[in-house]
Amino acid sequence: MDGSAKKIYKAALSAPEDHFVILLAHNGPTGLGSNLDDICGKDWVIEAGDHGDSDLEHAISLLKESNNVSVPLVVFGHMHKELAHGNGLRKMIVVSSDDTIYLNGAIVPRVKTLIDSKSFTQDEVLANHSLQESEATMRAFTVVDISDGRVDKISESWVSVVGDKATLEEENLLFKRGN
Repeated sequence: MDGSAKKIYKAALSAPEDHFVILLAHNGPTGLGSNLDDICGKDWVIEAGDHGDSDLEHAISLLKESNNVSVPLVVFGHMHKELAHGNGLRKMIVVSSDDTIYLNGAIVPRVKTLIDSKSFTQDEVLANHSLQESEATMRAFTVVDISDGRVDKISESWVSVVGDKATLEEENLLFKRGN
């Protein structure tokens, strides 16, 4: 694991001096909580726990200690927003004491098929042969606004796509600087 952390660290240090670094990983780092609804919490076992990635945590720690690069945002997925066994929703944002923002973008399903103004997941369409798959979909996006190396706003946006027309249907504010 130490080798992996050092590779991430060295890659981030290669960024030009006047740039900041956004880390994109499959899973988030350890240390962001161990409750089942925490951003990387285990939601499939009764005792919960931290399912974060320790080598990513180590790499971020090395970067922060070096003070050579700014890491305002760490983006990842893997841990779905909807918790297992109907236990509610996961926390999708953590802001650390040094203002690094940890963002989980794992919204599942990300694409829903729209049929006669109703929303169905792709699995529901495949399971029910009477449903006709159409070109109309509803798609989830996590949008991050960054200005001057700082995250200003993060929102979960749902966009309907019908033919070549896309419409913002819903925007849920997850983070706004100053709030």
